Amino acid sequence: MIEQSIEFRYDTQLLLDVYVKDGEDADDVADDLVDEIRDYILENFKGDSMVVAGDSGSDQFGEKATIKLHYHTNEPWDVLSYCKTRGEIYDIVVEDMDRQSRGLKG
Repeated sequence: MIEQSIEFRYDTQLLLDVYVKDGEDADDVADDLVDEIRDYILENFKGDSMVVAGDSGSDQFGEKATIKLHYHTNEPWDVLSYCKTRGEIYDIVVEDMDRQSRGLKG
């Protein structure tokens, strides 16, 4: 059996909400956050397979921008720590792809 090496071990995923202030456009806030988060992560954390997507919406607390992040890295805790500074993070998933490749729970 050929052993496959995984350069970036942790599949890191999360959602991030930022509630907009009166007069702000939630779509614009989402677009700006996508660019800001993508650029910061690319400049500061090694990894691959990045997807950063944004959308706007609302809930009982008001209008918000929601960001979805997916990134393969060896520094998931640093990515989470950074994202926490940008908004409220939730639905956090960190899976160990090395374990998964060996048939174990990731």
